[in-house]
Amino acid sequence: MKALTVCVLGGTGFVGSHLCAELDRRGHRLRIASRRRERSRKLLVLPGAQVIQADVHDVAQLHACVQGCDAVINLVGILNEKGRRGREFHAVHVELVQKLINACVQCNITRLLHMSALNASPDAPSHYLRSKGEAENHVHSAGGKVAVTSFRPSVIFGPEDDFLNRFASLLAWSPGIFLLPCPHARLAPVYVGDIAGVMADALDDPAACGSRLDLCGPRQYTLRQLVSYTAAVCGLRRRVLGLPNWMSRLQAHLLGFAPGKPFTLDNYLSFQVDSICQGPGHCPTTLESVAPGYLRKQSDYDTFRSKHAG
Repeated sequence: MKALTVCVLGGTGFVGSHLCAELDRRGHRLRIASRRRERSRKLLVLPGAQVIQADVHDVAQLHACVQGCDAVINLVGILNEKGRRGREFHAVHVELVQKLINACVQCNITRLLHMSALNASPDAPSHYLRSKGEAENHVHSAGGKVAVTSFRPSVIFGPEDDFLNRFASLLAWSPGIFLLPCPHARLAPVYVGDIAGVMADALDDPAACGSRLDLCGPRQYTLRQLVSYTAAVCGLRRRVLGLPNWMSRLQAHLLGFAPGKPFTLDNYLSFQVDSICQGPGHCPTTLESVAPGYLRKQSDYDTFRSKHAG
């Protein structure tokens, strides 16, 4: 495999940290853009990584980041908004992609890997999925100027994830009954290490150019099964009570105003579409082979916090 100089946007995040480590292991040179360089200490130790402080939403700084690279990887994304509905999703997902395509064309960069989401579509029910779908369509409209591969994962699990770890924390602080919205939503959780491997493989694979790759784990679960499993692994005796649709929507509306937004109306709308692959795209690592290792550590931490609270 030829060593490439790769600019990674969003490299300091959950998926980004795993992907950068994999790319570094394969001998690629990395230029990782970060708003706060001092918060990227674990990436600074990678031998082939250069972490630069930059606001990638600024056109001039974005051009400076990608100039001279062989390829660009875009992992920038948000799951929840802070302000006006849909506006922040559009700015982060769509407007950034428009700037990035222009930067790639002007800087003669011909390879782009783009992180999208399973069920992303301009016709999807949630602002999150609609903005992801619009961005995905835009990167693939670059024609022959930029060879694009987009990746459409189901919910992602692994150490430091914001999915199982979040439920573990909520379960730890809940009483004996846990009220769960959208209990029948189906998901195929995919391991972050598998995603890193697939993306790294695609980087210099001509056959991957132009593809939109759905990525799912080998097994499907309902959300209720996943939350009950998380409680069991963490040693928490909780009765997971699934809410009917109208109560799920009401809970989403109320929790959208809570600190940290543990569940929002847009999250509820995203759960109205099952996050499972309809065809090929299954990654091999099972949730049960990885999750217990980090969920038990999270449970120990939450237990310590609850004992010393106040």
